[in-house]
Amino acid sequence: MVTSQNMAAHLTSRSTLQPLATQTLRSRHPERRNHFSLDEHLHFNRAQGTIHDWHQARNILVTEDFIVGMITGLEQEVGPASTLVMYKIGEEWGLKDADFFQRNFRQEYNRELRQTNLSFLFEAWWWPFVTQGWGNWDIDLSEQKNGFMFINIFDSVVARTLGDVGKPVCYLYAGMFAGFFTGLIKKSLGCIEIQCYAMGETYCKFLVGKQERIDAASFWQNEGASASDIEKRMKNGQLSP
Repeated sequence: MVTSQNMAAHLTSRSTLQPLATQTLRSRHPERRNHFSLDEHLHFNRAQGTIHDWHQARNILVTEDFIVGMITGLEQEVGPASTLVMYKIGEEWGLKDADFFQRNFRQEYNRELRQTNLSFLFEAWWWPFVTQGWGNWDIDLSEQKNGFMFINIFDSVVARTLGDVGKPVCYLYAGMFAGFFTGLIKKSLGCIEIQCYAMGETYCKFLVGKQERIDAASFWQNEGASASDIEKRMKNGQLSP
């Protein structure tokens, strides 16, 4: 689990959290859906030094220094290709998480994904990431019929950590969105960050769609187009540079 230093300190100082061995919330309430607070979603076993979430997945706490070290280390090892490496890591993560989410959703909610409102479905996927410190989001499905959508991330852990560096930095998020939605709809999708907190903006914005749209957005971005310009061109149906 990635958190800020402040959140990590907050988590480790909570004296009311129970070890996994004695945490019986889920066994007492197997149908519970509103397990959003930290002491409900995360189970700390201090004796073993482990943290597991509601779905028994292993979590870890890391600091902002870890994030900086990871990104800096990649840049030193592979140079400019570090952005592609981060994207591919996120993409693989998203693909695996799509498989996990679909299986778990059917079991937990006792319904098929195709029978579920999309807004509800996507919130069911993202809320654990909010709990784990990845930031709140807003997903715009108004252009779904045209084959693309926009995602806003507020308080990106990567962008917040790196600060105002004048360029997009959330390649891990972009890859994760590409992988997850590819796995969910079984069609190849890409993702690009067109606005970033690390560029002095108030939040990060991502475009998810087919590769032709991602390529066009990438070209316009390199030519100096703003996020609002790219969004306007996409909504007007423009695909060629």
